[in-house]
Amino acid sequence: MKTARILVPLDGSRLAEAAIDAALDLRHGMPCTLMLVRAAEAHVLPAVDPTDDQVGVVHEAEQYLDAVVQRLAQRGVKDVDTSVWYGPAAASIIEAARLKKADLIVMSTHGRSGLGRLIMGSVTESVLRGTTAPVCVVRAPGAPIEVPAGPAMPHEKKEPVQPVMR
Repeated sequence: MKTARILVPLDGSRLAEAAIDAALDLRHGMPCTLMLVRAAEAHVLPAVDPTDDQVGVVHEAEQYLDAVVQRLAQRGVKDVDTSVWYGPAAASIIEAARLKKADLIVMSTHGRSGLGRLIMGSVTESVLRGTTAPVCVVRAPGAPIEVPAGPAMPHEKKEPVQPVMR
């Protein structure tokens, strides 16, 4: 698989940053551009001018990505491209991957389930469904693990049980 352009979506959390190390491992020592993407979206009340809030969240996202680039430079990682996309996370990641011609998307999952997933949605699942680029999902240390309900037993074909007549 070609991995010359690896896109890593970040949301500002250490959990999301776990995908960076996985992306660096996947380049196998080959030249690679690490494309860090951050989605930004201002949430304002209706009838309020959103401009200042929009500019603020984009500026904050740019500062965050600059700090990540500095940390990577200290580790010797130099070929890093950053961009902030305004809008919902999943749509921003999908569009960035398409326009930047990502060979691979490496992202971590927060592991939300139940009510948290219902309310927050699953960005990872939306990206998987919305892109043709390969996606590597990393379970970050500390992400909750939920074992599916029900027994995990292999299905074996059994002979029908004959009723016993007494």
